[in-house]
Amino acid sequence: MALSISSLILASSSRYRREVLQKLHLPFTCSSPDIDETPLANESPEQTSLRLAENKARKVAESHPDALIIGCDQVATVDGLQIGKPGNHENAVKQLTMLSGKEVIFHSALCLYDSTNRHMQSTIVPYYVKFKTLTPQQIETYLRLEQPYDCAGSAKSEGMGIALLEYMRGDDPNALIGLPLIALTHMLQQAGIDVLSFQRT
Repeated sequence: MALSISSLILASSSRYRREVLQKLHLPFTCSSPDIDETPLANESPEQTSLRLAENKARKVAESHPDALIIGCDQVATVDGLQIGKPGNHENAVKQLTMLSGKEVIFHSALCLYDSTNRHMQSTIVPYYVKFKTLTPQQIETYLRLEQPYDCAGSAKSEGMGIALLEYMRGDDPNALIGLPLIALTHMLQQAGIDVLSFQRT
């Protein structure tokens, strides 16, 4: 398949996912899908993340009928409860206080949608993170330094947030940031794109 700069699209406005995808050195563009991300009644975290990832890709396909579209979504849970982005310092303090000493599961859904033939590949890649038992002073110090208010779990593992963690476990560390690259390279291969053989200009 001849891949042009406009034929691979990341259906996301996340700068974190954009930075992750840049690791593959493939030309791509970004398009932010406007969809309702409210979880449905009795929907599991895995079902929510997969549904939203696929819906994002299909939404972008409406204006890009001849493209490969990467859809992704992530739902984080602790003790079975979904946790989102804190948005501000006060909420981040509450979130990290709640997460202290606990394991968080990040359910990262990924899909690759070929809008030409409407073929969808999709999967969920879980990632497990356990927080250390944190003191109020440690939480305040960290938040003041890194201000991770746009991150679910109120911590950036790729930054100083690593100091808050007891362990990280999973098949692909990129899944924690919301874009599992190992699974994506397999999907791209199925779509005719060998990342290592792609001719870059």
